Amino acid sequence: MRVRMWLRKYLKWLLPGLGVKRWLAVVAIGIALLALAAVLIMGPIDLVSFGSRIGVGFLPGWSQALILGLVGGAAVGWGLTMLQRNLLAPFARGQTPVVDTLYYHRMRERGPRIVAIGGGHGLATLLRGLKRFTSNITAIVTVADDGGSSGRLRHALGVLPPGDFRNCITALADDESLVTQLFQYRFPAAPADAGLDGHNLGNLFITAMADVAGSFERAVLECSRVLSISGRVIPSTLESVTLVGDLRAEPARLNRVTGESSITRSKGVIERVYLEPDDAPAYPEAVRAILEADLIVAGPGSLYTSVLPNLLVREIAQAIAASRAVRVYVCNVATQLGETDGFSVADHVDALENHLGPGLFPLILANGEFINSADLSPGVEPVTLELPPDAHYLVMVEDLVDSAHPWRHDSDRLARALIRTLHDGEVSGSIGLDINQSVQINGG
Repeated sequence: MRVRMWLRKYLKWLLPGLGVKRWLAVVAIGIALLALAAVLIMGPIDLVSFGSRIGVGFLPGWSQALILGLVGGAAVGWGLTMLQRNLLAPFARGQTPVVDTLYYHRMRERGPRIVAIGGGHGLATLLRGLKRFTSNITAIVTVADDGGSSGRLRHALGVLPPGDFRNCITALADDESLVTQLFQYRFPAAPADAGLDGHNLGNLFITAMADVAGSFERAVLECSRVLSISGRVIPSTLESVTLVGDLRAEPARLNRVTGESSITRSKGVIERVYLEPDDAPAYPEAVRAILEADLIVAGPGSLYTSVLPNLLVREIAQAIAASRAVRVYVCNVATQLGETDGFSVADHVDALENHLGPGLFPLILANGEFINSADLSPGVEPVTLELPPDAHYLVMVEDLVDSAHPWRHDSDRLARALIRTLHDGEVSGSIGLDINQSVQINGG
């Protein structure tokens, strides 16, 4: 039975209409002519009599061999070209030559192993730049989101919030793909009984796939395959966690606010955030990716509601501390209303260390390009480079701003800066910087 299945599988290549057999025959004829030319040059055949039989007897023997070699070489080249075209036509996308697609695919396969941690639009911006350099990317995404379409699906159906996963999957996919654009489609305002008002098609797709596939992580994997992404997107934990924040509205009073979306809407300065439950186990694949990484990047993105919720999963922070990868925190280029109002680079790092302890990210990547405050929304300011004189971390300053959206990073600039950091750094996390590429500020 096994032999019969094997024969049936490979005999399919003989079916008519595949466009394979004819070009294999052309290649075989070309190889035969090349072999014959080689034999003629070596002389065991009577050149005159052989040339007479094929109609070129009036030419010298070396000319006959040359003609056969040229015809044979042309046949081999033509046959291989058409064979490649027919075999790869079902898989070729766009107008990029197959050889270029194959070359860049192989180069990205050999790229560094990078773990990116966060959520929201900041993580998607980072992934969009990194995928040009490597396909060995693992995006670790927060599951604490409870607002918008994701929050509605989470509360109604009990699934993990799919929004940040959708953003990361589409960021790692082909930007020009129609399916990618479809995943990001958001239904317009509709009557209340329609039920689709504000929902995102990708969120609905992931939610439906979770029910069909039997688990949320399986749903994300299948959606990643649909879009053929460069890398993978995984949760920091499979536990349904809730983000809780302590906000100081008055000097002597702390208010505890529950829910990621409620924290940024509440009045007051965020002093600390927590996860409930606080002992949520890390997703094992996330821990494994961190321990095997060459580069670990936290941010950019909302400090308290996108970056920290991942790092507050204890096993995630422990794995980062144990990793020998280069570890970088990417500081935002602008402050965020209700979350990091008036923050400098040092304030961002202090917030991280107040929650996680010092030294988890020994290198900080910050923006050094001038941002005109008039180009920002009211209340939003550029993050300043003020540092304490006793800072024990290194800050690498690069021009990272997206000129079209000065409150965001430019994905290509950010990715290039991180790749340079990885190439210049050592496994221990101590970074040696090229002064022509960046400015190093070391207060220690």
